[in-house]
Amino acid sequence: MTAALAEREAEVRRALDRVTDPELDEPVTDLRFIEALTIDPDDVVSIRFRLPTYWCAANFAFLMASDMRQEVGALPWVRAVNVTLGEHMYAEQINHGLANGLSFQAAFGSDASAELDELRRTFLVKAFQRRQEALLRHLLRLGHAPADMTLDALLALPLDEEGDRLRARYLDRRDICARPGEQLAFVDAHGDRLPELAPYLRTLERVAINAEFNGALCRGLLAARFGADGEPTLLDFARMPPRAA
Repeated sequence: MTAALAEREAEVRRALDRVTDPELDEPVTDLRFIEALTIDPDDVVSIRFRLPTYWCAANFAFLMASDMRQEVGALPWVRAVNVTLGEHMYAEQINHGLANGLSFQAAFGSDASAELDELRRTFLVKAFQRRQEALLRHLLRLGHAPADMTLDALLALPLDEEGDRLRARYLDRRDICARPGEQLAFVDAHGDRLPELAPYLRTLERVAINAEFNGALCRGLLAARFGADGEPTLLDFARMPPRAA
């Protein structure tokens, strides 16, 4: 691989770092969802991705694939982006939709309950809540009173490395819920002033615990399905249909 091609691949991977699993709020790269990445001489990028199980939600898969295409396609030198999903019960429909520029509803017809905007919004709010809880707890441990802190005060606050990381992650999602021109650093999911902090944090903690559990489950299933070397295991339990309740 030439140095120029290696740098372009690194650019693509940095773009993919910005694509998150909508439920887990973690980059698809960290979750090991990216199976293959190629760049041809015409600057067409091809991405193949996989999911922890054969039956992962089709709308989640379509959402991630659309985000991959958007983030990578925004690179100035990229002429086209091909995204394909492998080893999935709806791979054929999803890949057909992606290849033909179809919306989720157009790709799935009557099987799709709605377009993805509402789903995207739901999980962006959950990401906002998780990131906010982590930053609030960090500030409280440092002795700050964040409930009535202004945005300017939060931006000016000297923090340690972990605090800087948490602040940047929270600010990246703050505008999902904060109204335009809002001066308070922290608002709830409706854009209102935070209620009493202790019970509010307990509510946010439940959102975080659920996401952390699902994240651990996804990693475990992916490792069981593909192994440490990324190759399918001898017996792929993830392809077996889910047991009836």
